[in-house]
Amino acid sequence: MSEIIGVRFKNVGKIYYFDPSGMQLKNGQKVIVETARGVECGEVALENREVDPESLVSPLKSIIRVATDKDLVVCEANRKKEKEAFKICLNKIAKHKLEMKLIDVEYTFDNNKILFYFTADGRVDFRELVKDLASVFRTRIELRQIGVRDESKILGGLGVCGRPFCCSTFLGDFQPVSIKMAKEQSLSLNPSKISGTCGRLMCCLKYEQDVYEKLLRTSPKMGAFVKTPDGNGFVIDLNLLTGTYRVRLKDNPDAAPRTFNVKDISVIKDGQIKVDKKDIEQLKKLEGK
Repeated sequence: MSEIIGVRFKNVGKIYYFDPSGMQLKNGQKVIVETARGVECGEVALENREVDPESLVSPLKSIIRVATDKDLVVCEANRKKEKEAFKICLNKIAKHKLEMKLIDVEYTFDNNKILFYFTADGRVDFRELVKDLASVFRTRIELRQIGVRDESKILGGLGVCGRPFCCSTFLGDFQPVSIKMAKEQSLSLNPSKISGTCGRLMCCLKYEQDVYEKLLRTSPKMGAFVKTPDGNGFVIDLNLLTGTYRVRLKDNPDAAPRTFNVKDISVIKDGQIKVDKKDIEQLKKLEGK
C-alpha cells in the first residue's frame, strides 16, 4: 500500500494526491507542493491514508513543506495581484475587440505563471492578447477557455431551488447529465424547467437517477397495458417514488382514470420511454459542458 494525502487548490476543486514525505497532516492545513504548472499552495482535503498503488498515477510528487506564515502572506499578496490583473486583462480584451468573457485570474504561488480563465461561443485567436499581457506582467501567460458550467462553479450564485449552486459548494467534478434522465424521471422537457442558471441540464438530475433506473426495471412504464383489480387498462400517469399509477380502463374509456398501487397491478405489455427526435435536437445544447 502507498501512503498519500489529498490536496485541493480551490474551494470545491478536484482533489489531487501527493506523497506526504513522512509528515502527518490534518484537514485544512495549508501545504506547498509542486504541480505540473509550478509550485502551488493548497489545502489538505484528505488526511494521511493508505491506498492501492494501482489506483495512483505514479510517481507521486512530494509535499515540499507545510505552509509558513510567510507563505500565507505571499498567497494573500497573490490574491490582490489577481484583482489587478483581472482589470488589466479586461482592458486588453476590449482593446483587441475579442469576443470573450473573462471569468477569473489565478497566479501560481511562485508567480511563474498567470492563468486567465474565459468563456467564448467559439474559438478565439488570442495570440496578440497573450503577447500584450506578457509585455505587461513579464511572466508566463496562459489563457484557458472553460465551459459555462465551470463559469458557474467559479462565480457561484443561487439555483432555482433557492440554495447556492451545488457545483460551487460540494461537487468536485461534474457528472454527465442527459435528456434521457429527465424523461425517465417524468420531468417536463421545457428547457426553463430542467436547466440551471448555467444554461445546461441541472446537476441534481443525477442525484436520484440510480433510484429511478432501479424502479423502472421493476415497475410499469408510461403507456403500459396492465391488469388491475378493476380490469385491464393503460397507464396514463405514474409516480415511481410513491408507487402510484393512474390507469384508464380499456372497457370503460370514458370513465375517470383510477389510481392503483404498484403492488395491485401486473404488466401485460410494458410501455417504452422515448424521446422525440425533435426534442433531442432542440435540447441537445443543454447536455454540453
